Amino acid sequence: MRTHVIGGGRVVTPGTVLDPGWVVVRNGVIDTVGAAPPAAPAEPVTDLSGCWLVPGYVDLHCHGGGGASYTDGETERLATAVAAHRRHGTTTTLASLVSGPVPELIEQISRLAELVDDGLLAGIHLEGPFLSAARCGAHDAAVLRPPDRTSVARLLDAGRGSVRMVTVAPELDGGITAIRQLTDAGVIAAIGHTDANEAQIRAAVDAGATVATHMFNQMRPLHHRDPGPIGALLDDGRVAVELICDLVLVHPTMVRIAARYAGPERTVLVTDAMAAAAFGDGRFTLGTLPVTVHRGRATVDGSGALAASTLTMEAAVRNFVRDCRMSVPAAVAAASERPAQLLGQSGRIGAIRGGAVADLIVLDENLRLTRVMHHGTWI
Repeated sequence: MRTHVIGGGRVVTPGTVLDPGWVVVRNGVIDTVGAAPPAAPAEPVTDLSGCWLVPGYVDLHCHGGGGASYTDGETERLATAVAAHRRHGTTTTLASLVSGPVPELIEQISRLAELVDDGLLAGIHLEGPFLSAARCGAHDAAVLRPPDRTSVARLLDAGRGSVRMVTVAPELDGGITAIRQLTDAGVIAAIGHTDANEAQIRAAVDAGATVATHMFNQMRPLHHRDPGPIGALLDDGRVAVELICDLVLVHPTMVRIAARYAGPERTVLVTDAMAAAAFGDGRFTLGTLPVTVHRGRATVDGSGALAASTLTMEAAVRNFVRDCRMSVPAAVAAASERPAQLLGQSGRIGAIRGGAVADLIVLDENLRLTRVMHHGTWI
């Protein structure tokens, strides 16, 4: 049994901020949370004076980091990406794969499923290949295809239950059927890289889609006479809205508008990070496409299209509060609580409450990360 007593600062719990607050961790699990210190603790106390204690971040959309990509073939490289983001506060992550031929995706899924079995990853997110060629962004248009029941089933079967989310452009032939197939299998159906009209989006949500993949990016733009996917997804209370808060892919004003309209129950911060995240500038590959990162901005060689991000969740939360003028509790809801709920793990991760796994982050007064606890151990 290992015990940690942490307190004296601001502790963000579901629905309130304890200032000061105290947390006792025993054997990797949060034992108690309260506004008063435990009586005469025998264990050393981690002093949080002047700091915030928040739950570990849950990233539903991440392609890599630390110089490694989740399409890499070596387990050591895959673990490098997980570790790079964990050092920046992401204690739970889905590994996102970009579009590719179905046989290649099956190979990649099979490798990642082993990391899910080992507990290193919480699951797999397929961002494609069922996307619109008109809104493909940094995906190779040559490998995009409409979904069919056999291909969807092959991809899910390869994951042995580890595929947790699939992004689909619902206007494609078979798109609505695929969304029903995914939801019937217990997989989150997300809408993204889409040129759909409002009616097609409404039909997709009625079929079970519950997530908007990186809202605004690679969607038909919002127009006052043509709401399209942005208007329909923002306006539907059944849909969680992913936002990439790197201040590059989405302007802070648009982040703020979306987050305020969707509210803490529907706003989800994601990184959409590529290998350069928590690593640095240079030349990389995203799927099959060559990408250059300069001053943290990733673009596809030749086209200049923005290619994912170099974001960490630590920076996303800080940007959300500092540049988008949102509150710390709203940031925690978007980075931890709501994504944990989408994964069906709200009682286990994503919040500081008794009985939850002790995934905790210490932030200084400027919201810069100073310590990370993963499953009860400071890393």
